[in-house]
Amino acid sequence: MRPKIMKMLGAGTALAGLLAAGLVVAQTSETAPEARYVMDIGTTAGMMGQGDSREMVLRLGSRLPATGGAPKADHFLPEGMRMGASVPLVTPEPNKPAKEEYKFERPKGRMLIYWGCGAHVGPGQPVIIDFAKVAKGQMPPDLFAAGIPAELGPRPGNSRTYGDWPNGKGNAQVRGNSSLIGQHRIAGNYSPEISFALNQDFMSAPRVKAGQAADGSIPLNWGQVPLATGYYAWAMGTGDRKDGDMVWWASSATRQFGGDLWSWLSPATVNRLIGQKVVMPATQTSCTIPTEVKAAAGEMMMGFLYAYGPEANFAFPERPKDPKIAWRPKWTAKARYRSMANFMTGMPDMGDAMRGQMPANQDGQPEQPKPKPCKPKLGGLLKRAAGLGGGC
Repeated sequence: MRPKIMKMLGAGTALAGLLAAGLVVAQTSETAPEARYVMDIGTTAGMMGQGDSREMVLRLGSRLPATGGAPKADHFLPEGMRMGASVPLVTPEPNKPAKEEYKFERPKGRMLIYWGCGAHVGPGQPVIIDFAKVAKGQMPPDLFAAGIPAELGPRPGNSRTYGDWPNGKGNAQVRGNSSLIGQHRIAGNYSPEISFALNQDFMSAPRVKAGQAADGSIPLNWGQVPLATGYYAWAMGTGDRKDGDMVWWASSATRQFGGDLWSWLSPATVNRLIGQKVVMPATQTSCTIPTEVKAAAGEMMMGFLYAYGPEANFAFPERPKDPKIAWRPKWTAKARYRSMANFMTGMPDMGDAMRGQMPANQDGQPEQPKPKPCKPKLGGLLKRAAGLGGGC
C-alpha cells in the first residue's frame, strides 16, 4: 500500500506548483520591524494506540546584519518543554540545495479535482488537470475561484538575516508531554532580544471517523476540537486506475483547494474564509465526500482534517491604544496553533497502519523523528501537511 500512498503524495507535490498561482504573497516593506519571529505549533492525532505527536517550527527573520561574526541565535524555552535550556536557530547555508527526504515519481495522467460536502457534487465538476499539458506550460483556465493570501512570515527570501529550527543541530525533540506554558526568549547577534510568555498549550487533535453511506458517499465525523476556529478537509485517491489519473477532493464549498489552507492560518483569515465557504465553521463536526468522488477514486482514499487554532501576538513597544499615534515596533512575535488528523476511507484499519508503529520514548509518548535541516518550499508543503516531514 505504501507505493500507492507515495504516488498520491507525488501527485500532490506536483500540484503544489499549480497552487502557487492561487497565492498572494505579502512583501516586506522598509518600515518593517527590525526582527519578526513566528512559532508554528501543531498537534497530530496519534495512531495505533500511541499518544498524539506534537511539532514546533521556529523562524526568525531580521533586516539587520549579524554582528561579531556568523549569524547566531537561540530560543530559550520554559522548563515544561523538556527540551533543555534552548534550541539553536540555524541560518541555512547560502546556495546549498535542500536534501529531499522522499523521492517521488513524476506524476502522469490527469488530476480530477472535486470539492464540497454533500452526497453529490455540484455543477462544473471535476476540474481536470492534464500533467502532460502542464509540463508544456498549458495551465487550466480559471483554476482557482479566488486567491488566498499566504501568511508566510519570515523566510530567507524576505529577510536580510534568517534562522530556523528544527535544523538537525542537537538532539532536542518536542515530546508528547512538552508544554509551551511559560516564558520564551530569543536572543542572537542579528536581532533585538525578544521575550514573551505563552499561556496557551498545544491544541488537542481531532478524531475522524470515515463511514460508508448506502448511496456510496463517505460521511466524515469528528468531535469538536476546543479552541478550533474552523476546519478544512481534503482527500486523494487513485482506485485501480491504470491510466495514471488521480482524484483530489476538498471540503471547500467553492473551487478552492490546497495552497495556504495546508498551513497555519490566523483567526481573522479563517473567519473570512468561513464567510466565503472555503473553511468549515468551528461548530461543524461532519462533512460528506460525494458519491461521484468515491466512484472516481475507488474504495481507498487518504485524507486529512485540519483544525485551525488561535494565535498569540506580541510586539515591542506595544501598539498604542490611540490609533492616531504612529506605531513602529522594534520586533514582533506570534505563536500560531493548529491540529490535524488523517483518515483512510474504505480500509479503516489501514489508516493506522500507514503511519507505522512508532517507538515510545521515556515518557510513554511516540518518539519524534530527529530534526533535519529545513528549507521550506511549496513542494514540501504537502509533506508537512501529511506528517511526512517538516515542510522541507
